[in-house]
Amino acid sequence: MSDYKSEIRDGMQIDWDVPIKMDDGLVLRADVFRPIGDGKYPAIMSYGPYGKGLAFQDGYKTAWEIMCKENPDAVSGTTNKYQNWEVADPEKWVPDGYALVRVDSRGAGRSPGYLQHNNKRENDDFHQCIEWAAAQPWCSGKVGLNGISYFGASQWRAAATQPPHLAAICVWEGWVDNYRDSARHGGIICVFRKNWQDMQVKTVQHGVGERGAKSKLTGEYFCGPETLSEEELLKNRENMWGEYLNRPLDSDYYRERTGDLSKVTVPLLSTANWGGQGLHTRGNFEGYVRAASQQKWLEVHGGSHWAPFYTDYGVGLQKRFFNFFLKGEQNGWDKQPAVQLNVRHPGEKFVIRHENEWPLARTKWTNFYLDPNGMKLSPTPVATDQSVTYDGLGDGLVFSTGPLAQDTEITGHSALKVFIASSTSNADIFAVITVYDPQGKEVVFKGALDPHTPIAQGWLRASHRKLDPKLTLPYRPYHTHDEDQPLKPGEVYELDVEIWPTCIVVPKGYSVKLLLRGKDYVYDGEIATLSNMKNPMRGCGPFEHDDETDRPPAIFGGKVTLHVGPKRPSAVLLPIIPAK
Repeated sequence: MSDYKSEIRDGMQIDWDVPIKMDDGLVLRADVFRPIGDGKYPAIMSYGPYGKGLAFQDGYKTAWEIMCKENPDAVSGTTNKYQNWEVADPEKWVPDGYALVRVDSRGAGRSPGYLQHNNKRENDDFHQCIEWAAAQPWCSGKVGLNGISYFGASQWRAAATQPPHLAAICVWEGWVDNYRDSARHGGIICVFRKNWQDMQVKTVQHGVGERGAKSKLTGEYFCGPETLSEEELLKNRENMWGEYLNRPLDSDYYRERTGDLSKVTVPLLSTANWGGQGLHTRGNFEGYVRAASQQKWLEVHGGSHWAPFYTDYGVGLQKRFFNFFLKGEQNGWDKQPAVQLNVRHPGEKFVIRHENEWPLARTKWTNFYLDPNGMKLSPTPVATDQSVTYDGLGDGLVFSTGPLAQDTEITGHSALKVFIASSTSNADIFAVITVYDPQGKEVVFKGALDPHTPIAQGWLRASHRKLDPKLTLPYRPYHTHDEDQPLKPGEVYELDVEIWPTCIVVPKGYSVKLLLRGKDYVYDGEIATLSNMKNPMRGCGPFEHDDETDRPPAIFGGKVTLHVGPKRPSAVLLPIIPAK
């Protein structure tokens, strides 16, 4: 007698709450959706903490409504009854001969245990789930991983454990470096993690039980059959925010939660979002470039964090990739160019273009020098020593190219070099690239979460200025974050700021501006909200850096002075792409 329920519905054989026993004896629970009848099928697996019994429509109401309105193809051709946040819809995959496996991660949803994200235990669990699926009588022995965000980021780490039956991974908007991409941008703590666990994970922690809702499909509580007290729930989960706050430097804690890309060898499709500043974008590019996989592809799109995955475009791309590697279909994927870019133009317009490498080999890396005389971004170095001062927690300085003489494409990594002095022992640099039309209106985009996202952003804490000489590239500084080097007040220091990859074709007559700020970018317009986000979104989405424990005004609220001149060539390096 099995201890899980199996039934046929909507043209699928569905096994609810299938037990998967881990090496320490704990049993995780998975839902399996597969074709009816005997047969062996490749498995598409996802593993994460959002509660497999929670419907997308219920848990992420505003995101669902926006997707239905803006991307109707994402919700067509399916009853949407089995839609979950950030994972594949079985009704779009099972008819094509796939088994879909959704696993509630340890401590979440229907799976008991201690809730601790991204650590070795979770990576080992994921590895064992992959091997479990491959051994099932309904599986062909090939397993692929697919999913967005948490369900993407976890793939880097699972793949690095090298499960023998893992055949391919599709990391759809998934960070890779726990410190640099997620917890601390340039060394500055990001408050997203303070709110994320409260809003999206505690609500579906295993043991919420009867205080949570029941699955509309199974009638079971989707946070498990047992109901624990608030005290028990608290003991059963790591205080992630507390751990991040208490660990200002990179360490073994963050490394354990970061994918070892030198061990990622499976066929890889890494898909990034130009508007994903603050969490995933950097990881998709770093993962693509540095993964050891011999067969790897990069795709970059715009739009919301979730919808493109479910659209005909997204599902079509995923199926071509998985059909080739999991089914052996000769569908031409092996001829797919290495890089597929949706090139951005103002007005939310995207044009698909294929490339052979990343960064683009024909990039003209071009310095624009910060000139306080007229607050210009100048193509030539500043000839005389100059300086300009701003408040360390203020709006800072704005430098502009003025109207461009021709259409100009900026696609790739950017880097800012500045020479600064602080009146205190530290300073935080917020570097933002913006574009303005001839009427002076800012060009913003629908970011992954915030509908008013600037062109590009980068961050650096001055005391974290130390570079890793092995990993640093002229266009992508790489900081060690392994020691704090306080500033001597009044002394000038050279800082190299990484600005995350971006893409924009700037029309003739438009201006490019660099914002050198002491705090987060703020969009000068309406504020947006999402039901699953705690803070109102003012241009940076939930990825803000305003925690006073991490940024005490006594240290970061001094005066910052930018120095320029022949021996201090402060400049932003932009990736200018000539036409093919």
